[in-house]
Amino acid sequence: MRAPDPSPPAHPARLILILSLAPTIGLGIGRFAYSLVLPDMRDALGWSYSAAGFMNTINAAGYLAGALAASKLIGRYGLSAAVRWGTLACVLSLALSALSGNFVVLSVARLLVGIGAALAFVSGAALAATIAQSRPARADFLLSLFYAGPGLGILSSGLIAPFVLQAFGPGSWWIVWWAMTLLSLVMIVPLLLTAVDANAGIAAAAPANFAVSPILIYLTGYFLFGAGYIAYMTFMIAYVRDAGGGAAAQSAFWSLIGVSAFVTPWVWRRVLALDRGGLSTAIILGVNALGAALPLFGHSPALLAVSALVFGVAFFAVVGSTTAFVRLNYPPSAWPKGIAAMTIAFGIGQTLGPIAVGAVTDAMGSLSYALNVSAAMLAVGAMAAAFQGRLVSRE
Repeated sequence: MRAPDPSPPAHPARLILILSLAPTIGLGIGRFAYSLVLPDMRDALGWSYSAAGFMNTINAAGYLAGALAASKLIGRYGLSAAVRWGTLACVLSLALSALSGNFVVLSVARLLVGIGAALAFVSGAALAATIAQSRPARADFLLSLFYAGPGLGILSSGLIAPFVLQAFGPGSWWIVWWAMTLLSLVMIVPLLLTAVDANAGIAAAAPANFAVSPILIYLTGYFLFGAGYIAYMTFMIAYVRDAGGGAAAQSAFWSLIGVSAFVTPWVWRRVLALDRGGLSTAIILGVNALGAALPLFGHSPALLAVSALVFGVAFFAVVGSTTAFVRLNYPPSAWPKGIAAMTIAFGIGQTLGPIAVGAVTDAMGSLSYALNVSAAMLAVGAMAAAFQGRLVSRE
């Protein structure tokens, strides 16, 4: 049985929003700001698309490693400590990215931010799920606040990075990384100073096993999401620039993706509550595929803006739907393992996606092929998730 929390938090929304600063730094800035700097890094450092894709592949490999290690680290040090140390590792990696143009050094930095982001995400999501469960009537809405975090990171980096590059000129990518480091240092302060401890709700529950086989089709869909979304988020800024978009256009496009995250809790709250199977994820992932496919129909600013909004409003909700799936189908003691399993499937997908898509782009000579592959994988992922049924209640 799930024992009620003897002392539910007085301000669950505030605590979850503070927790959301972990994916804001680790994902919104640590992972995705790379796309904003990538065109200048490619030009200044002489990278191919395959080399550029490798940087996100090694980042994803770090994310996968962090997800694999998360359950053991959480068991040893606790959820709160895992969130803080994982996020601190992300800040350190941003500073490391600014120090050298050496490919190996940058690879280590991308690996480190992946490891830290995964650890902070898995532990933060488990904490957020536990806090949200203290208000069952609002649990889906409260949980979705955590997944708005990356949107804040995308928005803030989108408002800064393109204009820093414009102001300092070609080769100033390393200045952008220093700017991202300073921004992250400011954002991490509330996370370090606020006591967020919901460990009791998980630790007090009886140990629970987490079997992969009943949700294999669902994990396959999430794997395809990881492989598919990353091409869009890695190369779309380069696509906008190649279409003639300057700093303002790049900033506007990226900021629209970030802004869309803030309406996600309201847009998808009813869809997330549909059932305990994969239908919610399938619907949201289908919309995500549509957003990724829209740039294939033209380069007009209006079409690109709609693409950013549609992709963004679904992108953040897909990740949230998987945690909602775990929360609804498993007891609290299984949540860290369940969220880690989702993150591992996602991590494998996004590890394979960037370098494969980069190689396709090098071979075919056009980023349009990368977007084709991205949209197709997202669509197939939506179909896979739709076949996931409810699990037998484990309460």
